[in-house]
Amino acid sequence: MESNIGNKHPDRLDDIDRHIINALRADGRVAFAQLAEQLNVSPGMIRQRYNRLVDLGYLKVVAVTNPLMMGKRTMSMIGIRTDGRKMMDVANKIAKFDEVVYIVATSGRYDLMIEVFCADHEDMLNFMTEKLAKVDGVRETESFIYLKIIKEIYF
Repeated sequence: MESNIGNKHPDRLDDIDRHIINALRADGRVAFAQLAEQLNVSPGMIRQRYNRLVDLGYLKVVAVTNPLMMGKRTMSMIGIRTDGRKMMDVANKIAKFDEVVYIVATSGRYDLMIEVFCADHEDMLNFMTEKLAKVDGVRETESFIYLKIIKEIYF
């Protein structure tokens, strides 16, 4: 997903748009007819609004898998310090690894933060030593193994 941090367009949304977005966040399979009934509008209007929200980038339709059910039992967040001029090159190389599900360039102690899903601790060790540590420009890493996910939402 391309970052739109800093782009502000909340003025393009009205109460109907916000209702559609909130309803879909709660249940991505809610019927347009049900939304239309809640809002006292036609299902066609909901369909048009939905399509506009997708076209403008407010909504993105994806299937979210459960990593635990997919055999990924070890998850971690890893902070990475890079050689300054190589940060984006490092990020692009790391983004190609199958284990990496999320990567952001950040300010502060780390240049990059990545979220990694692996089958087990041995798989995580292999990722860190045989893949991540060998990326040219990676200076230092610190890993934070997930012990328990307390809250997980998709905004």
